[in-house]
Amino acid sequence: MRSPSFEQSLIAKVLMFFGGCFFVFYLVFYGIMLGSIAASDTFHTFLLALMPIMVVIDFGIRFLVQQTPAMLMKPYMLLPLPRRSVVDTFLITSQLSIYNFLWLALFLPYIIIVLAGGCEFWVAFQVLLACQLIIITNSQFYLLVRMLTGRNLLWWVLPVLVYGIYFLPLAIDTKGDLFADMLESLGDFGETLWLLPAVFVLHGIVYWVNRSLQYAFVYEEIQGAETKAVALKSVSRMTFLERFGQTGEYLKLELKSIFRNKAIRSRVISSMTFIIILSVLIAYTDIYDGRMMLNFWCFYCFALYGAMTLVKVMCPEGNYMDLLMVHRENILTLMRAKYYFHVAVLVVPLVIMMPAVIEGKFSWLMMLAYFFISSGLLYFLMFQLAVYNKQTLPLDQKLTGKGNVESGLQLIIESAAFLLPVVLVSILLVFFEESTAYIVLAVIGLGFTLTHPLWLRNVYSRMMKRKYENLEGFHSSR
Repeated sequence: MRSPSFEQSLIAKVLMFFGGCFFVFYLVFYGIMLGSIAASDTFHTFLLALMPIMVVIDFGIRFLVQQTPAMLMKPYMLLPLPRRSVVDTFLITSQLSIYNFLWLALFLPYIIIVLAGGCEFWVAFQVLLACQLIIITNSQFYLLVRMLTGRNLLWWVLPVLVYGIYFLPLAIDTKGDLFADMLESLGDFGETLWLLPAVFVLHGIVYWVNRSLQYAFVYEEIQGAETKAVALKSVSRMTFLERFGQTGEYLKLELKSIFRNKAIRSRVISSMTFIIILSVLIAYTDIYDGRMMLNFWCFYCFALYGAMTLVKVMCPEGNYMDLLMVHRENILTLMRAKYYFHVAVLVVPLVIMMPAVIEGKFSWLMMLAYFFISSGLLYFLMFQLAVYNKQTLPLDQKLTGKGNVESGLQLIIESAAFLLPVVLVSILLVFFEESTAYIVLAVIGLGFTLTHPLWLRNVYSRMMKRKYENLEGFHSSR
C-alpha cells in the first residue's frame, strides 16, 4: 500500500532539487566574482579572510536543511547497539552530508581563477582544504548550539560570541582600518604551514565536545536519568476564559501548549525576538528607509508568528484528531479559538513596534492596515491549509523536520498568503496616496476579519468532506 505522503514527498524532493540547483548557481557566481577580485589584487588567500562571514551564512541556512541528531538517534538508542557507535555514526554522517560539499561550488571556481592568476599550487590547495574543513566544523558547531539552546535559550550567547569576534574590530574602529588589518593577517596566515594543522585541531576540539555532550544528553533522555524540576507546583486554571464556554477551553489549550511544550514555546520566543531586533534596526538605523522595504518589514513583523504556526495548522492536533471528531463541530470551535488567539497575538508586534512609530518610520495608519490585513486576508488564506494538512506533527519536532513535507497545493496557498498582501499594497501605492492606500488595505483586511465565522465554517465543511482521507494521513504519519 502506497503511503499517503508519497505524492507530497515527491513534490518536496523536486522542489528541494531545484532549490539546491539555484543555490549552487549562486555559489558558482560568487566564487567567480571573489576569485576575480583576489586574482586582480594578488590577494590569493582572500577567500580564507572571508570565511567567518560564510560560516555565519552557513549557520543560518542549516536551520532549514539540517535536522538535529538527538531526535533521529532516539529509536536506535533503544536497540541492542553500542550507544557510542550510534552517536558516532550520526555525527560522521552529518559531516558527510551533501549540503556540506555544495560549498565546493564556490571554493573550486575561486581556486581555479587564483591558480590562473599566479597563485602557488600548495597555497591554493591548502586554502581549498581548509575552507571545506571549516564548513564541516561549522556543521558540528551548529549541532552543538542547537542541542544546548534546546535545554536553555541563554546558550544563544555562544554563537553570538564566537561569530562576533570577527566583527569586533569594526566596533572598535569605525573607520575600518583595524578590520582591514585583520583581513590581511588572516590572508597571510593562509600562506603558512600552520593553516591546516590549526583547522584540524579546531575541528577535533569541536567534534569531541559535540560528541561528548550529544552522547550524555541523548542517554539522559532515553534512560530518564535527568529529572527536571518541571512539576507544576500550582496549575493555572485560567478561569477568566471559562466565560467563553467551549471556545475558552480551547483557548486554554493553545496557551498551555505554549507554556508546556518546548517546540511551540521556542517558536514564540524566536519570532518575538526577531520582531524586537527588526523593530530596533528600523527605528534607530537607516538600513530600511526605503518606502517599499518599510512596508514589507512592517507586514512581515505582523505575519511572522502566524507564518510559523499556521503553516502547519491542525497538524499537532493530528495526535488526537480521532477524539476531536467524537462531538459535532468540535473542530470548528477549535479553529475559532485558534483564530481568536492568533488575532490577540497581533497586539504584541503592535506594541513592540512602537519605537518605529515614535521615530516616524511607521505611521499608525500603516500599522493598523497591516494589523487588519494579517488578521483578515493572511489568516483567511493560512486557515485554508487546515483542509489539506494531513500529517501529524510531533510536539517536539521543528517545522523543517524530516518527513515534514507539503503538497503542491499547500505551497501555492502559502505563497499566496505571503505574496498577495505585498503585491496588493504595492499596487495601491502606485495608484493612490499612502493614507488612501492604507485605508483601502485596512478595509479589505477588516472585511475578512469580520466575516471569519463564514469562512471558518466553510473551511470546516470542506475538512469534513475529506475527513477519512485526512484521518488516514494523520494515522500513517504518527
